[in-house]
Amino acid sequence: MTRFFGLVLLTATMSLGTELPFTPAPVDETQPVTFNKDVLPVLQNNCQVCHRPGGIGPMSFLTYASTRPWAKAIKTAILNKQMPPWFADSHYGEFRNAPKLKQADIHTLVAWADSGAREGDTADKPPAIQWTNGWRIKPDVVVSMPEASPVPAKGIGEIQSFFIPNPFKEDTWVTSIEIRPGDPSVVHHVIVQIPEQPISVFHDVVNTASVTVCADCTTDAQVQKVEKTFAAKPIVVNDIPRQGGGSSYSDQLARAHERITGQGVFTTMEAVYAPGSPPLDFRYSNSAKLIRAGKPIRLEVHYTPNGKQTSDKTMVGFTVAKGPSQRRFVIMAPEHLVDIRKPIPAGEANWETKGELTFTRDADLVWFMPHMHLRGKDMTYRLIYPNGRKETVLSTKFNFYWQLGYEVEKPIKVPKGTRMIVTAHHDNSANNPLNPEPTKSVSWGEMTAQEMMLPWFGVVVNGDAQPDSIASYRPGDFDGAMPFGTSAVLRVTTPPVTVEAQ
Repeated sequence: MTRFFGLVLLTATMSLGTELPFTPAPVDETQPVTFNKDVLPVLQNNCQVCHRPGGIGPMSFLTYASTRPWAKAIKTAILNKQMPPWFADSHYGEFRNAPKLKQADIHTLVAWADSGAREGDTADKPPAIQWTNGWRIKPDVVVSMPEASPVPAKGIGEIQSFFIPNPFKEDTWVTSIEIRPGDPSVVHHVIVQIPEQPISVFHDVVNTASVTVCADCTTDAQVQKVEKTFAAKPIVVNDIPRQGGGSSYSDQLARAHERITGQGVFTTMEAVYAPGSPPLDFRYSNSAKLIRAGKPIRLEVHYTPNGKQTSDKTMVGFTVAKGPSQRRFVIMAPEHLVDIRKPIPAGEANWETKGELTFTRDADLVWFMPHMHLRGKDMTYRLIYPNGRKETVLSTKFNFYWQLGYEVEKPIKVPKGTRMIVTAHHDNSANNPLNPEPTKSVSWGEMTAQEMMLPWFGVVVNGDAQPDSIASYRPGDFDGAMPFGTSAVLRVTTPPVTVEAQ
């Protein structure tokens, strides 16, 4: 999945062509720009959060030795605005997490690369930032897969579900969630869920998983010092009946529900990880996420082999709120907003898909995260308010290797009856360098070589609001017929689940 991830900076010149016009700031040759005095502070403030050992960046910018080989690539990437990564059209919406690399900082990095990328006097170095061993939050509670899951060197990939006992003994409000893959190079996505299905569905799942409750859980070694073991076992989705491409366990449950009710399903998601995505922090919107007790935590992990045999042990960290929250953060993930029966034709450079949903109660819209695959090109979210006013709240290009979440600067008040129109484009032509098979049409499905159009978004509602009362939509490919005869049968290795049509 991320086999090319480490080449982000190296490919900056190829993907965007020649460098943008730039007028360098005057360089005082008697006071040359050096790494220790001038460049390191810029990297600390803007880059090291990702570019450090254990971070999501493919190379480390903590030291001169690790940064010097990338001097020219850094210059090219910032001039072409590939780094810091940000793809939203600045004409629509304001976002609190938009990179804020100052023009003076750009001049400093360019001048350093152009003047020989000198190290300078070590006495000029600012104190090193003490990063928390890969974590970007400081978790109070950490849950983990039971053991490292092997990932073969070759294959089309697979989706595994790991059910881990809930560490919270009562309903708990959390203020942030971070997902940490053990080997990001083979992890296409991770979804953290509290399944809505009865606990009896999972009663015979047996194995061990680790749960650590700690006041200061900052290192892998501390996480591994667990005091309790709990039942858990991966469920490998490898023989589900597929309609229009591969699909996950939760996808098939959603499809069965839609065929019975005629209403589109929003997948339950507590948090999501994709390449480049930051932790979810609910504090900025003065809200928290409610984690229900009594049901297992499900990790859906999609593995994509990259030519090297490896293993992955994904962990999830939570920070716990001091008390109940009056405002509840809910991730809305419409599972089948578009018509997945129509594959993207071979050679189509701008294939458009569109879906619509309606808010069924007042809400604050606070977060967006478009999700597509290698042919994903762009996605736009538009609102049509009950009074007829129209507003584009996000229009962004899509980059498979940096799948960003967009946090709005101020909550967008969305009254009941507001419609959201989401439009996306895919490039299935030979001009797309990431396209694995431009001569073939591509179906919709979970595998990386297939495609998706998932417009995830986050809302804040009253603390007592139920997630299924927030919005509704009609499935994009709904035709009233059951897909597998008179019942929708879901087959997994352990345990089997059957949803019978009524």
